[in-house]
Amino acid sequence: MLLFTPGPTPVPQNVRNAMSDETMHHRTPEFEAIFEKTRKHLFNLFGSDEVVMLASSGTGAMEAAVVNLCHNTLLNVNSGKFGERFGKIALAHGLKNVTISNEWDTPVSVQEVVEAVKNNSDIDAIAIQISESAGGLRHPVEAIAKAVKEINQNIMIIADGITAVGVEKIDIANIDCLIAGSQKALMLPPGLAILGLSNAAIEKIGKGRGYYFNLATEIKSQRKNTTAWTAATTLTIGLLEILETIERNGGLEKLYEETAARASAVICALQAIGLHIYPKTPALSMTTVDDENASQIRKILKTDFGVNVAGGQDHLDGKIFRINQMGLIAPYEISWVVNSVELALAKLGRRDYDGTANRVFNENYFKLAGK
Repeated sequence: MLLFTPGPTPVPQNVRNAMSDETMHHRTPEFEAIFEKTRKHLFNLFGSDEVVMLASSGTGAMEAAVVNLCHNTLLNVNSGKFGERFGKIALAHGLKNVTISNEWDTPVSVQEVVEAVKNNSDIDAIAIQISESAGGLRHPVEAIAKAVKEINQNIMIIADGITAVGVEKIDIANIDCLIAGSQKALMLPPGLAILGLSNAAIEKIGKGRGYYFNLATEIKSQRKNTTAWTAATTLTIGLLEILETIERNGGLEKLYEETAARASAVICALQAIGLHIYPKTPALSMTTVDDENASQIRKILKTDFGVNVAGGQDHLDGKIFRINQMGLIAPYEISWVVNSVELALAKLGRRDYDGTANRVFNENYFKLAGK
């Protein structure tokens, strides 16, 4: 079965091999050396002033960011399931919350955020997805962060990059906290989250808040190449292996180039066979199609062609399907996916199969990726 859901993504064999070795104790010089190497790679990946690894899902990192960086009112952008989650986290911790809501195919505008900030001086943190994976949407996070900082430098910008880190180069000049998750572009099993922090964020964190998710406690420990609590040793070993693999395969710039080429080629291929792309501004991490036969297409892909893609949630349940584009993906695999979608349409009597999707994908991908 080809796993093409936008998380969890497939784990490369060499990474599985690295994680299958004997269990290592986290309070040892051997693991501290691995932790130190991993941190160096993460500084390169995030480009931030500090990085912190947490043994949790991405939601844990979202909670850690809100608890430690919002002391009064959180402004969150809700264009999907995960944008909604930021607001729920704030309310769960007794913080005030302001939400900008749009349909899941619609990005928030810079002006919407600017007006909200100007209308509420209590807002001290903004939480937004770079890539909102509920609908495959890309928000203009960098432009929003820049505009907000021009109004008030002290407002913390929390950017959920769980389906963006490792997908594209992110301008962090005005971002205070950038979040990543292990099971997306980092091609690991779920269970490890990472935060890239600015010096301004570290200053606001101060002594930190909370207990397990107290970022001040973690920063102090991780600067010594250890963790405050039990480390996710196996996942950290796997993370080092995948980051070294990316480096051996040409580095981050090549990864970004190939991901962008893959995303563009998939969209061209699916549009060429008459499908509609759901978000107004598609993220590079996935291609989302809205279609009346979405559930049937997913079922045919899985049962007839061995391809597992994701569906939608809430009001989009049965109305969309999402194809992953994150990570190290062999061109022949994604080519098989778009070809299978065309075959599924033929089985549904929507169009005669003529190989258009495969041809268009290859024409575009190999030209864009410089192959």
